[in-house]
Amino acid sequence: MSLEIVEIGVILIVDDNPNNLEVLSESLMDTGWEILVAVNGEGAIAQAEYAHPDIILLDVMMPGIDGFTTCDRLKSNPITADIPIIFMTALSETVDKVKGLNLGAVDYITKPFEQQEVLARVQTHLKIRHLTKQLQTQNQQLQQEVAERLLAEAKLQSLTKDLEQRVEERTSQLSHALSHLQQTQVNLIQREKMSALGELVAGIAHEINNPVNFILGNLGHASEYTQSFIELLNLYQKYYPEPVDEIVDKIDEIDLNYLICDFPEIILSMHKGTKRMAQMIRALRHFSRRDDASAEPTNIHEGIDSTLLILQYRLKANPERPAIQIIKDYDTLPLVECFPGPLNQVFMNLLANAIDAIEESFVKSDSSLVEYTGKITIRTSVLEQRSVVVIQIADNGIGMTEEVKQRLAEPMFTTKPVGKGTGLGLSISRQIIEEQHQGAISFVSELGKGTEFSIEIPVVKN
Repeated sequence: MSLEIVEIGVILIVDDNPNNLEVLSESLMDTGWEILVAVNGEGAIAQAEYAHPDIILLDVMMPGIDGFTTCDRLKSNPITADIPIIFMTALSETVDKVKGLNLGAVDYITKPFEQQEVLARVQTHLKIRHLTKQLQTQNQQLQQEVAERLLAEAKLQSLTKDLEQRVEERTSQLSHALSHLQQTQVNLIQREKMSALGELVAGIAHEINNPVNFILGNLGHASEYTQSFIELLNLYQKYYPEPVDEIVDKIDEIDLNYLICDFPEIILSMHKGTKRMAQMIRALRHFSRRDDASAEPTNIHEGIDSTLLILQYRLKANPERPAIQIIKDYDTLPLVECFPGPLNQVFMNLLANAIDAIEESFVKSDSSLVEYTGKITIRTSVLEQRSVVVIQIADNGIGMTEEVKQRLAEPMFTTKPVGKGTGLGLSISRQIIEEQHQGAISFVSELGKGTEFSIEIPVVKN
């Protein structure tokens, strides 16, 4: 049986018996390893210091200094301390083996030698030796990288200090640059937000719309089939009022009368829930319409209603407040030439802010305001003489202070806690209405009474 040799290396064999040296040398050289020999401990130490072999096969019983002493001296020498040593001995006492291992040996080979065992052990420890060297090299490289990074960090800190000094010297210039950057950021965020929302909704519509329509279409058939089964069961009960005991037991077990009453209700609730999902998908698709290239004739009321449907979860009652009422006062509007996606974003911002203002009223109200009901009123109208559509969104929330009203148009300004608002909503809305649609947006607000936003958009885009 031969052993496949995958590790190469230099092996030092130390033995005072010429026969052992010859047998081991020939066996190991046949495998492709380079062999060095020594006949005593002193010679072994000299060879190891000079050639630095990959592994040492060391006889225990030798004239002069024995194998244990030789091992101790090799392990005490920094030049040879890392060379693996395998003892070769006829000693079988555990105490002798423990002594050798305590001195730093990695293994034992017993005499007389078994060739395959010797080859296997040497191969194993050579592999460990090479892996250890690789690890040491990698550690050295890592230490060098750490040193280089520390040096780079020091340079970076120096550059940072220099940069801070320059920033202080150019405060007035940077103040102007910051203002310009904030406005640029508003533009980028608005575009990215609409792009991300459009992609998200497109994915939702693609993944959910078809399965929902499939379920919705089949629920009608399921309802008919259910009714047919129930009618059949009723006929059986009418003409076979005395079934066998096994059927009677099963009827009692499943509570058949309850199932007959409840199952149609389950089908009906599933139908209602699925219709609700289909409506939500349509609302999301309508809300996220993106037509960046050109404006198109759009039903404004559909955009508002889609936005309200998306915000329905925030309008419902919760433990802190009752449901928020939505009052619609819609006029008959013509189709408006606009960009529906961005315009829906404006509706979303204003309606979400109105909900926030109403919820803040509940937080800051006392027991005397228990009867308070949050309301959002949405009015639409047409100014015929100017061919302008007007959309008004009013709430009876907490309202604004004079300071807030003065700063409301500033990018990045927000009265909301960290994590709930960016201060970009109204700035983006103003840009969409005024720059993209050549319209106007204004507001009136009174602290403690509420806020009303008014949007004017030309019916035909200039």
